[in-house]
Amino acid sequence: MDRITSAQVFVAIAERGSMIAAAEVLDMSRAMVTRYLAQMEDWAGARLLHRSTRRLSLTDAGERTLARCRAMLELADAIEVGPSDEADTPRGLLRITCSQSLAQAALAGAVSEYLRRYPHTSVDLQVNNRAVNLVEQRIDLALRITNALEPNLIARQLGNCASVVCAAPAYLAARGTPLRAEDLAGHNCLTYTYFGKSLWQFSYCGETLSVPVSGNLSANEDLVLLAATVEGAGVSLQPLYSAAPLIAAGKLVALLPDHLPQQMGIHGIYTSRQHMPPALRAMLDHLLAWFAGHPTWLAHGAG
Repeated sequence: MDRITSAQVFVAIAERGSMIAAAEVLDMSRAMVTRYLAQMEDWAGARLLHRSTRRLSLTDAGERTLARCRAMLELADAIEVGPSDEADTPRGLLRITCSQSLAQAALAGAVSEYLRRYPHTSVDLQVNNRAVNLVEQRIDLALRITNALEPNLIARQLGNCASVVCAAPAYLAARGTPLRAEDLAGHNCLTYTYFGKSLWQFSYCGETLSVPVSGNLSANEDLVLLAATVEGAGVSLQPLYSAAPLIAAGKLVALLPDHLPQQMGIHGIYTSRQHMPPALRAMLDHLLAWFAGHPTWLAHGAG
């Protein structure tokens, strides 16, 4: 972890007497403040704060560490930086993580455009369906499709993701076609481990419906469920960007046209708004414009 940022966090905690106040002034999540403090105590090899229900106070080791941190920050502030236009130029490596399907459908194209626009940057794209610890994994930006972000995360919504209920013609020939959302209870529904495993939500005639579903296959990768759906294993709720080409090719059939599945937000998650590197700020702005300006990616993949 960055020692300068850790020092800023520790000074803010000491001066304001609480981690919540430090998080607010630094525009960080409380979880990030806690991690930076824990790392500072690891470096110091001692407990730096007395913790009580009312207020935090410094230990003897904390007093010494506070003096060193202030000196370190003064030295950092004294370092001259280059011209502002050069300092604001996006450059350097960005480590980004997202799901495999989103990487294929959108990020491959969006990141390629970004790299052409900002030739002094590079991107390491980590494909992972699990939520990762951004600090421990040294991730600059995580992209997640969800409507249930943890409240302590710092995130920016970049776009929206539509979904579709679908099944293979062979499955429908054998099991029949559901005509209402309630009919899904009688079908083998393939579910995504990390989202809506047992409850699918729809908008129908201006009302919200929550439909319990079940089946004999769940997975933590939606492309696996998509392949199983094509093979006739059951009914699945898929991102439109993944299913649309297969629907157009006749390999899948879109179901329940009068029921609109809940739309999900595409969020960019990062560790702090303070001193954001120009490359990361430029990437967030680029992705926001890319999703808004490429509506056809929903149906045809990146493009």
